[in-house]
Amino acid sequence: MNAALTPFEQRSAARVVAPARPRKLAKVPFVELADGRLQGVVSSGSDIERVYVSSLSAADHTFHCSTNNNRPCGGIRLSGCNHLRALADEAVLQYGIDRVARYLRADLPEGASTGWDVLVAVKAGHAVTPGAPVFARFLRHLAYLELSASTEPVTEMHWFPAGGAVR
Repeated sequence: MNAALTPFEQRSAARVVAPARPRKLAKVPFVELADGRLQGVVSSGSDIERVYVSSLSAADHTFHCSTNNNRPCGGIRLSGCNHLRALADEAVLQYGIDRVARYLRADLPEGASTGWDVLVAVKAGHAVTPGAPVFARFLRHLAYLELSASTEPVTEMHWFPAGGAVR
């Protein structure tokens, strides 16, 4: 090994930011701050085989929610839908309210603590955005769960920590 490199640089693992608080994956199995949006997959409350892809843009604070088949959410109103609210709440659990607000460029009022507070602060409006890329990324992440245990590197996951969080 190169002695000039720090121990962290000698590993093929990346630091993992621990969730702000533990969250349950049944309602919102996938949430991320990526591509300039808060986006993720939210389970349907009425049909176990249906999921929704919800997103909120950081640039213009527009939101959209549709099924994985690109059918618009029937609950979209001026302030969003229950899927968007569940996504925002889970993002706050995963990343913490300060990080979510910073990413979305939201000015939160004093005492804000929930995803709903974030949605109210950004004064979001509806605009149709594609959900397929988010859903495809979610499916790709699910595929990693089916890999057999191995010590060999997985090319697409070179960034992912092997065996646990690096401290």
